[in-house]
Amino acid sequence: MSKDKEINLDQQYKDIVESTENSSTNEPVNLGSVNMDRYSNQKAQDADVHLGYHAIDAVGLPSGGRFYPDDAIISVRAAKVGEIRNFSIVDENNLVDMEEKLNYIVKNCVRIFSGKKKLSYKDILEEDRFYILLSIRDLTFPEPENKLITKARDKDGVEFDAEISAKYFQISDVPEDISKYYSHEARTFNIETKSFGIIDMSPPTIGIMEVITEYIKTKQVNGGQWDQSFLQILPYIQKDWRGFNEKAIFQGEIEFQGWNERKYMLVYRLAEKMRVGIKPEMLVQHEDEEVLVPINFRDGLKSLFVISDITGELL
Repeated sequence: MSKDKEINLDQQYKDIVESTENSSTNEPVNLGSVNMDRYSNQKAQDADVHLGYHAIDAVGLPSGGRFYPDDAIISVRAAKVGEIRNFSIVDENNLVDMEEKLNYIVKNCVRIFSGKKKLSYKDILEEDRFYILLSIRDLTFPEPENKLITKARDKDGVEFDAEISAKYFQISDVPEDISKYYSHEARTFNIETKSFGIIDMSPPTIGIMEVITEYIKTKQVNGGQWDQSFLQILPYIQKDWRGFNEKAIFQGEIEFQGWNERKYMLVYRLAEKMRVGIKPEMLVQHEDEEVLVPINFRDGLKSLFVISDITGELL
């Protein structure tokens, strides 16, 4: 790619765990509650709309909504000025800071309910986050001139402007040999194996990734080391972020030391196949052809919520 700042959607976590293990100076590499008990589902949705929240079709998410409760309702609202100010100071050379700023937007602008139970933004899948952030941005900047634009070239090498839009996204899905193990009741994959029984796996949530990122950050600050091979598969075998902490990671790492090579390679390959999400290239319709266009933010990640083109406001 050129000089454009680029977000590699599939690489973020891999970059974190492949940081130098014994570094103590560099940052890891790698985006008031309301009681709703008195409302029915329909009334809750009506109240959300009144407050500026708009429901997202979970089936349209990269995950297809398969890993949320069957009755989950995810709603988003436009970002407020204070939230945009917080995001505007993101350090794009520090991927931990980028993760924190992205999650701050999701935490404040997303509501998720399962029936009458309010869930947390931490229950959102990591790979659904970018799609949700774009939905928040669309509500925040609805004007056509504020579309996210990236430069692209057609098959003849002619440059054109392409919009970064969900309608052009290509989704990476779990292959058939793994998806057949999906349990609708458990909302996860119960993978039957010959040698190791049933292995429960699913794509990681924001909450799980926050704990692992903080664990790595703490290790780096203290000059500690961590097992990269373990942290590469941990997000896919950890069932919930609730009760998940540094102690749980330590205990899991001890159990991991007892695995033989066959079990590790099996789980590692399964984790590779379980990476649902948005592919790094869009398929854009341009004139009479479809063109593969990398998802780049030419003005950096800040352009998600900081408008770079101010000409529309100038007289």
